[in-house]
Amino acid sequence: MTQPFYRSKQWKRKRAKILRRDEYMCQQSKRYGKTEPATTVHHCYQLEYYPELALEDWNLISLSDKQHNAMHDRVTHELTELGLEWQERVRPHYERWKAIREQKH
Repeated sequence: MTQPFYRSKQWKRKRAKILRRDEYMCQQSKRYGKTEPATTVHHCYQLEYYPELALEDWNLISLSDKQHNAMHDRVTHELTELGLEWQERVRPHYERWKAIREQKH
């Protein structure tokens, strides 16, 4: 994906912050006691459908390329079962975010 967003200074700063937060380790591999370096920051709620969540820390996880590829069907770009599982894991954060946003409007 070569969306302008991914070339922005804002994204580059956020990506670096998330990789540091996750100690440059793949969070999916870590769940199973494996140590695999993270090279990608994944949006649990996809940027294409939820641009308003693009920079929310809770929506971002560090992954290896292998694990990131397991999150998406690379032909349709739809989330796989694993990608949907991560979306469910962060859903409480999304619900809180949504409630706060609704209060402000």
